[in-house]
Amino acid sequence: MTAAAPATAPAPTLAPAAATIAAAVEAERGRAQALFDRLKADGEDPPGVSRDTYGPGEQRGHATVAAEAARLGLEIARDPAANLYATWPGRDRAAPRIILGSHLDSVPHGGNFDGAAGVVAGLVAVAALQRLGCTPACDVTVMGIRAEESIWFQVSYIGSRGALGALPAGALDARRIDTGRRLAEHIADCGGDPAALAAGHRQLDPATVAAYLELHIEQAPSLVEAGVPVGICTAIPGNFRYPDATIRGTNDHVGLPRRFRHDAALAGADFAVGLDAIWAEHEARGIAMAATIGRFHTDPAQHGLTIVPGAFHFSLDARAYDAAVLAALEQAVLALVARIERQRGVRFDLGPRASAAVGPVDPGLRDGLAAAAAALGVATRDLGSPASHDAAAFAAAGIPMGMVFVRNENGSHNPLEAMTLDDFLSGAAVLTHWLAGAVGS
Repeated sequence: MTAAAPATAPAPTLAPAAATIAAAVEAERGRAQALFDRLKADGEDPPGVSRDTYGPGEQRGHATVAAEAARLGLEIARDPAANLYATWPGRDRAAPRIILGSHLDSVPHGGNFDGAAGVVAGLVAVAALQRLGCTPACDVTVMGIRAEESIWFQVSYIGSRGALGALPAGALDARRIDTGRRLAEHIADCGGDPAALAAGHRQLDPATVAAYLELHIEQAPSLVEAGVPVGICTAIPGNFRYPDATIRGTNDHVGLPRRFRHDAALAGADFAVGLDAIWAEHEARGIAMAATIGRFHTDPAQHGLTIVPGAFHFSLDARAYDAAVLAALEQAVLALVARIERQRGVRFDLGPRASAAVGPVDPGLRDGLAAAAAALGVATRDLGSPASHDAAAFAAAGIPMGMVFVRNENGSHNPLEAMTLDDFLSGAAVLTHWLAGAVGS
């Protein structure tokens, strides 16, 4: 059975039978395990891994993937953002290519599979089809993307947006949270060209990309709860972020009566409770969203047992699957801020704002991946992503995008990510079956 392809991809031709594809992917079990083991060693940082963005850990991960891609005979290239492109040449080199990929960086002391599984899956899919003697109709590129984890520079999708010529203004001046050095310096250290990025260089013209597909571990245990190994993504949320917000009040004596206080800490508490009420109201109406206060603290240089806090610091990430919902959510947050300022006599300085657009999944890709799973006998469920992914940057550029999720019991961004190799190979087989139908045999 041939998987459906996106409307903009090359027309499907007869693909190898599902059982043959499943066997070819299974034959790549050893390659996948070895790659995961090497990538873990690249970022070993007990209790987890730290393949730090534009740092030694991410750099070692990219070298590992490039070496494996070279063993498969793929063409290796890099762009000014230091993204990695490993291309399996197609019969028509001028045709729009298909990109399979994800990121190779991790959060500090994170897990081994978040991001990396998508790159390994791309290599497994290519190796499996090579094993079957296939030659693709168009180029197939496995992309190792830089800097997806925004925790390091507090900028979203640095690698993918850099490749697409869509880095936000000021991004190259963002400083890494641990080194304090500018993004431009880190990119240069890793062999990139920040001057080209500043000039708006675009490595990937959307007109030359037929589709982008990404395999990723699930980041909430929805597939575990459902008892199925694979999810087909329905959407990626957009977000708005205030990574460095401050509430300004007045430092005062602990005995000051309430009516005279400008307590920044209680204003922060009001904000947290009010934000949760906004979320509960959305949930009651069946509207999916999420809001996270990642940092939430008084100023350690001034706080104390007998001081009314005059400063409070927090970060906010809010996300939703619909652009209108996201815009209304931000207005509700700003109204909450204004109300607390009036009631507490404080001032909010939300600081720099960052955002990412909602990532719509291409219906043809979604249906094609579901058909591939059905042909393989792999149980799936539809799944909205709770997290952001590079796939959203491709969608924002107008490139058809699809995602496959793999069951993972313990969430992500922690050392306990629990994807099994069997589940990974099921997801990789779905990706491979779709690819075989999309690019011919």
